[in-house]
Amino acid sequence: MHFVGLVRFDINEVPLRVPPDSPLAPEWYRLEDKKGEKIKGEVMLAVWIGTQADEAFSDAWHSDAATPVDSTPAATTVIRSKVYHAPRLWYVRVNIVEAQDLIPTDRNRFPDVYVKAQIGNQVLKTKTVPARSLSPLWNEDLLFVAAEPFEDHLVLSVEDRIGAGKDEIIGRVIIPLNAMERRADDRMIHSRWFNLEKPVAVDVDQLKKDKFSSRIHLRLCLDGGYHVLDESTHYSSDLRPTAKQLWRPPIGILELGVLKAVGLHPMKTREGRGTSDTYCVAKYGHKWIRTRTIVDNLCPKYNEQYTWEVFDQATVLTVGVFDNSHIGEKGSKDLKIGKVRIRISTLETERIYTHSYPLLVLHPTGVKKMGELHLAIRFSCTSFANMLYLYSKPLLPKMHYVRPFSVMQLDMLRHQAVNIVAARLGRAEPPLRKEVVEYMSDVDSHLWSMRRSKANFFRLMTLFSGVFAVGKWFGDICMWRNPITTVLVHVLFLMLVCFPELILPTVFLYMFLIGVWNFRYRPRYPPHMNTRISQADAVQPDELDEEFDTFPTSRNPDIVRMRYDRLRSVAGRIQTVIGDLASQGERIQALLSWRDPRATALFITLCLVSALVLYVTPFQALAGLTGFYVMRHPRFRHRLPSAPINFFRRLPAKTDKTHPSFEIPTSISNNSSITLQTEANATHHANFPTPSTPYMVTSRDVNYNYERDEEVPYAVKVIEEQLQVHRSWISNKNYASCDGRGIYVYDLPSMFNKDLVGQCRDMIPWQDFCRYLSNEGLGDPIAKLGKGWYQTHQYSLELIFHSRVLKHPCRVYNENEAKLFYVPAYAGLDILRWHFKNVSNDVKDSLSLELVKWLERQDSSKEPCQFRRSGAT
Repeated sequence: MHFVGLVRFDINEVPLRVPPDSPLAPEWYRLEDKKGEKIKGEVMLAVWIGTQADEAFSDAWHSDAATPVDSTPAATTVIRSKVYHAPRLWYVRVNIVEAQDLIPTDRNRFPDVYVKAQIGNQVLKTKTVPARSLSPLWNEDLLFVAAEPFEDHLVLSVEDRIGAGKDEIIGRVIIPLNAMERRADDRMIHSRWFNLEKPVAVDVDQLKKDKFSSRIHLRLCLDGGYHVLDESTHYSSDLRPTAKQLWRPPIGILELGVLKAVGLHPMKTREGRGTSDTYCVAKYGHKWIRTRTIVDNLCPKYNEQYTWEVFDQATVLTVGVFDNSHIGEKGSKDLKIGKVRIRISTLETERIYTHSYPLLVLHPTGVKKMGELHLAIRFSCTSFANMLYLYSKPLLPKMHYVRPFSVMQLDMLRHQAVNIVAARLGRAEPPLRKEVVEYMSDVDSHLWSMRRSKANFFRLMTLFSGVFAVGKWFGDICMWRNPITTVLVHVLFLMLVCFPELILPTVFLYMFLIGVWNFRYRPRYPPHMNTRISQADAVQPDELDEEFDTFPTSRNPDIVRMRYDRLRSVAGRIQTVIGDLASQGERIQALLSWRDPRATALFITLCLVSALVLYVTPFQALAGLTGFYVMRHPRFRHRLPSAPINFFRRLPAKTDKTHPSFEIPTSISNNSSITLQTEANATHHANFPTPSTPYMVTSRDVNYNYERDEEVPYAVKVIEEQLQVHRSWISNKNYASCDGRGIYVYDLPSMFNKDLVGQCRDMIPWQDFCRYLSNEGLGDPIAKLGKGWYQTHQYSLELIFHSRVLKHPCRVYNENEAKLFYVPAYAGLDILRWHFKNVSNDVKDSLSLELVKWLERQDSSKEPCQFRRSGAT
């Protein structure tokens, strides 16, 4: 570049401009050389001193924000401050009612049709309807998220499922989102018929013959009565519905001053030293702000101020600090340094809070302090009455309670909303990166974490610690540990019994006094992250590694198996506690259910006697006697449980109905081998079960020791066992056909079969699937139909087949002698457990991929390609 000239200004002579003053008119200034002498040439410009309220502030240069030498020319655009407005989000409700006059490719069968709906990257499908006509009925709702201005269209396609992984499109329709009806309440939307267009070109003559087309019946609307959740529900910054006509007036103004950051951790190296190029992002409601990037500074000063309108005090302001990674030549993701959350309801009105907040971030190595952020914040209330009135209103808009969404739907829609907001803000200049939006929105807050589970458990224990303390104190009163206190409690109890009208006033007066007493110790500053409450200071390294693992997991299978076993042990304890609670509730129900006829008769007799006694006895006398009996002296107590407790513990529960008698069939005995070696090394066919070594159907080894006087019972057992043998593929007529046709069964890890059976309760949400897996997959017997009839389900076929193969006469234990190979993986149960859950295909395919990896780790003779050539299943 060539130097031309310069213009010098005296700062003291520069005029001050404060909006709403008019902009200053530009003037011509004569250029000077480096010596201060006038040269030819003039430049026109306007010079003034302004404030942050000036419209030119976002384009102004900051002395600390100078671009480093190693930056790209375009880096100047990514270091300036910017105010972003998130797009207005709508829920799109697509009610697919029915279709008429479908024309499948194969005219000789009725199609198995479903509807696939797509808006941008969002794809949803209805259930498949095995139609018995060409007019299938669904009446199913599909929900999407869309942002204004609407750029995508709703694409609906009716598809025919011909086979596994093979679908054909019967017809398709494209509907603009702008053409949909908008509603702000629960009124009925009028349905419409749409013609389905054929996806590919057809013959012109055929088009002339077709006088009509297929149709689909739809009910479409943009639901504006909901608030579209695009952030974690615990840290929502806005709770207003989408429709503006439902918005309430603001109740106040929130002012935020981003002052500076100190002691930041270096995030990159430049010229051999650690440094950072940091900027701050604040999010509240639809308004996002980004401060200018302070380059090459570990103690940056921002000194920027922003304001928001507050519509609900039960909202949260989030401020994050990031390192700008797009200044140098090699751009990458912006690195997160930390964030601060401030709940508006914890702020006193009209008070300025100026504090430094620690930036604590959880890393795979543990919790780390990345620096401190100095903020100034003030909440000004414009309508105190409206603010107090909000405490009586629901947190979310009305539609969330009139037509609520399921938890699974909300989670899916929230992820879609975050992706849409990130895509829109990423198109601004300078862009707000996707990783920044996801970090500010807490997109991964729902994932499993042992640390979060412990934190929630200890929070629950802290919550009930007061109740436990009161219980311990009352126990000491009953045991007369402090006689003076016990006597005073007796006197107070007697007063309340004699004057019961004082009970409620005493309780509320006591709570009032506690609140007044705690006013002296009220928090004087907004709270920040507590490492003790969050368990960040005591978390184990493996638990941290599990928390930072991807979803699906990317860790070693052995590590995943260890973590799975650990989770099973924790879940086992929770399962036991929940089972105990359920048992106590079932015992209460058993009091009047006549499950134990003697106990119910005794209880109702006692109820009748109690009713007569209570009718003739004053309530105050009865309450006084009960209280004094409970607080009686230890001399009148004994260590054994009381009679009511003994009676209650003897009542039956439903625990005997919750454990099915299924089991995974295992190897029976070596007698089922095809060949045996004699002493002369001659090979002969093995003799199959004889009365001396009977076959057993289950995996339990049973040995029969009998004497002569037990021959008849033993003969009956042999007959029963032989009947089971003939019903289990073990038949003498198959002996000669096993030569060279051995079946080898692989001993798979339990995760591929047995563990899947153990998850039978969670496979189908509306019924207990375990009853179909008992009796080696045959299910429970149907006594009304006689012997040989069972409640068998189609998905239990794998268990039945596995059991039969294990008892097959041609089974061998040496793979070199086998012609057929059987891999006992329960793929059907694996699919069934995910069928009614909204999970990704990666999760559904994870166990199958693990099976392939397990097979690949076996001997080369067991490669999957060789399995198939050998007829493996």
